[in-house]
This record gives sequence, structure tokens and C-alpha cells, in this order.
Amino acid sequence: MKRKDFLKNSLLGLGVLGSSKLISESIPNQNDVSNDHHSHPSSEIMGFNHLPPQQHTTNGNMIIHKADSRGHANHGWLDSKFTFSFASYYNPSRMHFGALRVLNDDIIGEGMGFGMHPHDNMEIISVPISGSLEHKDNMGNHYVIQDTEIQVMSAGSGIYHSEYNPSSNTKAQFLQIWVFTNQKNAKPRYGQMKFDPIKRKNTFQLIVSPDSSTKDHLWIHQNAWFSLSDLDKNKEITYPLYNKNNGVYVFIIDGSISVNGQILGKRDGAGITDTDSFTIKAHQNSSILLMEVPMKW
Repeated sequence: MKRKDFLKNSLLGLGVLGSSKLISESIPNQNDVSNDHHSHPSSEIMGFNHLPPQQHTTNGNMIIHKADSRGHANHGWLDSKFTFSFASYYNPSRMHFGALRVLNDDIIGEGMGFGMHPHDNMEIISVPISGSLEHKDNMGNHYVIQDTEIQVMSAGSGIYHSEYNPSSNTKAQFLQIWVFTNQKNAKPRYGQMKFDPIKRKNTFQLIVSPDSSTKDHLWIHQNAWFSLSDLDKNKEITYPLYNKNNGVYVFIIDGSISVNGQILGKRDGAGITDTDSFTIKAHQNSSILLMEVPMKW
């Protein structure tokens, strides 16, 4: 399918999420940004808004999302799994978890990527799993994000950016995460940092927080804390929340763990609320991402 035809077909599925429109990229201007958008390599991009209904728990204070229950779209150059409703995937019970709006598991083909497109008023975090991404934006940033690095982008009042897989022989796989901001129309900002995997071995390595003064990790405009952890088989570890009013979404990048007795496998997710701590046990060597976010903001 031609990319322009794919775009038009995708737009048909966006009506339930809000008004859809096409915006030309020929003259990028952040003042033109009126909604958050997700794009692909095309001269046109998709637009939609975010209107989340109330989420329902499935196991007391825990929401469980199995990997095979996620939305899926394979466009050849882009293969995406959606934990929450996104683009043409719509599930009214899977709109968000608190301030966590998007958790996409993307595989980008060799030399392919997202053309220049806008975002606004959203905190965007990219977690590479394998391969690399080449980032460019209208603030003059031009970087390659490796699989030991984390990227944050506070879209604020509006930003244009592109991301491509620079490799001609290796696919790029990464998690694309959007968090609702607590500061509207802030000055757009970009951040990128390398993290030593050794420092997350059998512990929690903080990678994102609200602390703008830190030099040890990245920060966003939201009372949210993101951590990575690589656990050895049979290791048990307790996560204490930074804010007891928050919830934590646990995403298993690889391996198998149990959270409060619930067994979760590779690419499963679980949202935990109404607690100030919880225990994780690894049933095999495992890598996990924890996203602590406000449930109300």
C-alpha cells in the first residue's frame, strides 16, 4: 500500500478518538500545532486528541494487560504493538493508566522512520531496546539514540521532530511513551542521557523524575518517576512509591516476574494502585520498566 493511502485508511479509524485532520509538513511551524500527532514517513500526518474514560481494574488494585491483548498494526516499515488506544486501535477500556497515555512497542525497518511531524503539550519518552534512532528537531537538535540511552522530549507549546532508523541492515526497536504534562504550553525541551546497565542490576535505576535540577537522570513536567531494573532469576525486590497517591505501571521488557503473586511474562504489563510499595520476584533473568505516574493530575 502506498504511504499516502495508508495514511488515509488510518485516519478513518481515528474518528472515535476525536477530529482527524491532515497537516502539511512542507513548512514546519510549531505555531501550527493544535493537537498531539503521530506520524510516519509521508508528506502528511495524523492528528487526534485524547479523551480518556475511566479505567477499570481487573484484579483488586491491579490492572493486567497481557502481551497478546495489545493492539497491533503492521505497516511493513513499522510494526507496532499498542498497550493503550492509539491511531486506528481503539479500546474504550484501554485509553490510559493515570497520566500514562501511550505505551507503544515499535519496530522500525532498516532506513525507515517517522518524518518531520509536530507534537504539543505532551511529555514523550523513548526507550531503545535494540538498534538506534536518529533524531532531528526544529530546535536544532540532531542526535543518534543508542540502546543504552534514554530520550525525553517536552513538547510544550509545540515542536517538530523526525526519527529514523539510521541502519541499513538492522531493525530498530524501542518503546515510545507519552505522559500527560502538568505544565501547559511550556517551552519545548529535549534531553538525552546514557545509563550504565550495571547500575540497574537487581535494583531500580531511576531514569526520569520531576526534578529539573538533577544531573543523574532525565526530567519531565509531571510528578512521575521511571525506573529500569535487570533482575537475576529468583531475585525479590520491593519498589517503594515516591508518592503514595501515584500508581505504577510495570512493563516486562524481557523475562518473567510476579507482582504481588500475579505472574507476568515478556511484554505483559500491570498497573498497580492504592499501595505505597509492592514486591517483584523474577522467575528468570528479567528486564522491567516501571512508570510511576499520578492517577489524577
